[in-house]
Amino acid sequence: MAEAGAGFLEQLKSCVVWSWTYLWTVWFFFMLFLVYILRVPLKINDNLSTVSMFLNTLTPKFYVALTGTSSLISGLILIFEWWYFRKYGTSFIEQVSVSHLRPLLGGVDNSTPSNSNTSNGDADSSRQSVSECKVWRNPLNLFRGAEYNRYTWVTGREPLTYYDMNLSAQDHQTFFTCDTDHMRPADAIMQKAWRERNPQARISAAHEALELNECATAFILLAEEEATTIVEAEKLFKQALKAGEGCYRRSQQLQHHGAQYEAQHRRDTNVLVYIKRRLAMCARKLGRTREAVKMMRDLMKEFPLLSMFNIHENLLEALLELQAYADVQAVLAKYDDISLPKSATICYTAALLKARAVSDKFSPEAASRRGLSTAEMNAVEAIHRAVEFNPHVPKYLLEMKSLILPPEHILKRGDSEAIAYAFFHLQHWKRVEGALNLLHCTWEGTFRMIPYPLEKGHLFYPYPICTETADRELLPSFHEVSVYPKKELPFFILFTAGLCSFTAMLALLTHQFPELMGVFAKAFLSTLFAPLNFVMEKVESILPSSLWHQLTRI
Repeated sequence: MAEAGAGFLEQLKSCVVWSWTYLWTVWFFFMLFLVYILRVPLKINDNLSTVSMFLNTLTPKFYVALTGTSSLISGLILIFEWWYFRKYGTSFIEQVSVSHLRPLLGGVDNSTPSNSNTSNGDADSSRQSVSECKVWRNPLNLFRGAEYNRYTWVTGREPLTYYDMNLSAQDHQTFFTCDTDHMRPADAIMQKAWRERNPQARISAAHEALELNECATAFILLAEEEATTIVEAEKLFKQALKAGEGCYRRSQQLQHHGAQYEAQHRRDTNVLVYIKRRLAMCARKLGRTREAVKMMRDLMKEFPLLSMFNIHENLLEALLELQAYADVQAVLAKYDDISLPKSATICYTAALLKARAVSDKFSPEAASRRGLSTAEMNAVEAIHRAVEFNPHVPKYLLEMKSLILPPEHILKRGDSEAIAYAFFHLQHWKRVEGALNLLHCTWEGTFRMIPYPLEKGHLFYPYPICTETADRELLPSFHEVSVYPKKELPFFILFTAGLCSFTAMLALLTHQFPELMGVFAKAFLSTLFAPLNFVMEKVESILPSSLWHQLTRI
């Protein structure tokens, strides 16, 4: 808040300085022109009469030339300002006025240079390793039967889009099927079930498969889509775990006997990991958070190479619920690495931990007076880093925008990821005293640090332009998708454009209606000179004629 207010005051002061400078420059050159033409007669009455005679003898061509020249000069300034803004992201006039004129008026530059040395390697490696608009499975996705369907029953709205559910169907076919399924009747039925678009057809196929065999994937489908509560889903997942462990042990013994057995073992591993993860999520939702943390840690130790499931994000959320901030920091130290892809969970959790150290005593007014301490500066830089990675999260954390149920897939740095993060982590930010206040005061300052155009980036690889289109496919139609904040045009470009347009219009009107515009111009100049004439008459009546004569000679 303080930062935004200071920026607004600086902008307002720069606007006032530039406006007055422009007006006084025009006035100075106009008076210089009159002095050059009239040679400053000695008598003030002769001066006024000569000025009046000079204005009466001006032809419409003079006014056309005057307004046309002014329009040309304003147009050249506008072109230069626009080119400078496109190249450097700021107004040249604003930069000059802020850098040179504002210190004369008592302003203090509170901006601090950003420390981007440690992030250059991050940006370079990310440019090479991260592809634009890659859709990821939401690590904290909800249960269709127990959560998404209940929302539909209450509101009548569909929280998932067809595109999102189609991506999930593709994931299920990738993780839960293999080429040898046709050799086992139950797995062959489930292979067709994962391709079904109708939910009831999928559920019926799962029951049919269970009649033939204790099929782990059939239990998974029923737990995800038929169970109406988390308790029912947990029971079905426990049955799936029993069946899945048996299949995993058998395939583990045969995995090196051929490519088919290798594919089957990979499928059974995916099934087992999925079941254990969902059981841990059930325990977390039912309030058994410590049990959930233990299950997640064991799962990460047993299958350390399956990082594509991003189980550490589930672990971070559960540890934050336990307020085990030291353990959260230990997890971040492992996964917030320069060579690993980032996420909103990692960036904003790191910012939350640093904000927690200073947020309870943070005051915008005090910080503006004494400056930021080292700990506060670290917290602000962490917030700026997080906001640059995903600029949509703060509006949800600050409740400036309504939350909806997160989709099953997210787009990193997009609105879908912001919804998924805020949906589960808003309570953790509220629990830390002053954290949201610190975020509110500092998050908008990020966009002043990012160079323009946005393709250059700052701490991360450039923000993908295609995120808005992909998010519209992932999020339901009743939700207003957030887009990347655009840099607004500086005041001086708008002011110069208006001045150029106004003078060009005057030149055109003067050319078309010379006599009428001549009358208007004389009336305007007479009104403009009226205060000066009044002051001159008062000065002439007060001062002795001899003194005034000497002043005019000087």
